[in-house]
Amino acid sequence: MLAESKASDKLWNNKMANSHKLPDSVIIFGCGYVGTALARYLRARGVRVGALTRNPEQAAALRELGLDEVVVAELDAHEWHTRVVGRYQAVVNCVSSGGGGLAGYRKSYLAGQQSILDWARSQSIDSYVYTSSTSVYPQDGGVTVDEAVDTSGAPATGQVLLESEALLAAAADLPNWYVLRLAGIYGPGRHYLLDQVRTARGEIPGRGDYALNMIHREDIVAAIVAVITGSAPAGIYNIADDTPTLKAEVLHYLAEQLGLPAPVFNPENVSERLRRRGGRMPHRWISNKKARKALDWCPKFPSFREGYAELL
Repeated sequence: MLAESKASDKLWNNKMANSHKLPDSVIIFGCGYVGTALARYLRARGVRVGALTRNPEQAAALRELGLDEVVVAELDAHEWHTRVVGRYQAVVNCVSSGGGGLAGYRKSYLAGQQSILDWARSQSIDSYVYTSSTSVYPQDGGVTVDEAVDTSGAPATGQVLLESEALLAAAADLPNWYVLRLAGIYGPGRHYLLDQVRTARGEIPGRGDYALNMIHREDIVAAIVAVITGSAPAGIYNIADDTPTLKAEVLHYLAEQLGLPAPVFNPENVSERLRRRGGRMPHRWISNKKARKALDWCPKFPSFREGYAELL
């Protein structure tokens, strides 16, 4: 991960980051794909950065990057509370599930969130950022989805994320809390669709008639920086690019750029889970209007075309 091209890791400075002062110190929990990029951005600007990861190899890479403090631990445990030496102004929780199905979700997202909040009571935290997911939305049928829609029908994993969001929102001693619901993440070293086109030999499992809502890693980092440097109202924000696009259109574009035949979708070649959904993921358009307005943020990569141009 840390061996990626430095050129592709020159993170965009949005106008919010330029007009407000960064916190002196930030600790990143679950410092993986997104967290490492954020750490690199902050370190380059003189911010003291700590991190927690459960992966010893990732910890070694973070130390090589020059982080001030790196702790290897399971987030849902409490033993790491006494091992974090520094005090931090801002918290960023961008942990992933780490597998394990629904139990893994509850361990990482819910128990992990509670553990951080328990630790934070002994700190003087100015802002707390939690990266959730647009998978909490149950909507289908091509509707436009913003932060105000009903999430009561979320899938089981989405319900865990919603519970974790609620824990943060209920923390009375954290007035500046932010939930960033991320769309599908892509960027350097993480480009599943591009790999799928390259290896599919013309046939793509499933269907292509549903919207892909995506966000480039650089734009996630810019959104996190916007909330820890600005004065946006606490709350929930969708972080997605400006141009959700049907999967068929995205894959046809990538095939054309690679000089490969246009992909053909096979709705029969899907998992049983997708078969129950009619061979596709939910079809909805995620709106980023609230984030663009309240956070003074806008994507550097407004559509997949700009994002994949660098990766290609």
